Amino acid sequence: MTSQRTRARMIDRLREKGIRNEAVLAAMAAVPRHVFVEEALASRAYEDTALPLGMGQTISQPFIVARMIELLLNGRPALGRTLEVGAGCGYQAAVLGQLTSEVYALERIGPLLEKAKANLRTLQQFNVRLKYADGQHGLPEVAPFDSIIVAAAGIAIPPALLAQLAPGGRMILPIGAGEQYLSLIERTAQGLVETRLDAVRFVPLLSGMQ
Repeated sequence: MTSQRTRARMIDRLREKGIRNEAVLAAMAAVPRHVFVEEALASRAYEDTALPLGMGQTISQPFIVARMIELLLNGRPALGRTLEVGAGCGYQAAVLGQLTSEVYALERIGPLLEKAKANLRTLQQFNVRLKYADGQHGLPEVAPFDSIIVAAAGIAIPPALLAQLAPGGRMILPIGAGEQYLSLIERTAQGLVETRLDAVRFVPLLSGMQ
């Protein structure tokens, strides 16, 4: 269930659901998702579903990972310097790392951060820098970022993340407490432009560290 054929079926499903960017599909195909899930769930690793990580967190559904990254990349040659808020087990950071040389991934839950570090070491993926931090504050010492992706839903867009978005940069994040939607923010020459997109379901974006 963790074979290349199983992984290829996941990519076929992503195509069927509308993912068109070949670079994104190649990045999804390159990352072995079963490395990032609990051993007991390895047989379900390539299903198009979110799976529990423990501590109230989940590894995102492959379609949502691909959709959010496709929206970030759309029409641009590369993601550029990328910030991920909510690294979890490191899966999405690993996919992002296939599409840029510079990924900074923040995680506020210590045990999850350690899992992510171990998973990325297993893959020998060293272009992802993991940091124990409250993601709502971003990473001002490394900003600005060309791409920002948030893996938890806040009730509003964190102001610190907006401030750290580079000119021409894009941020994708879920917004909402009950009903949630994806929001794409672009910093254009005319200012910030927000586009509301798909209905989604994410864990809440929380403050503080644990």
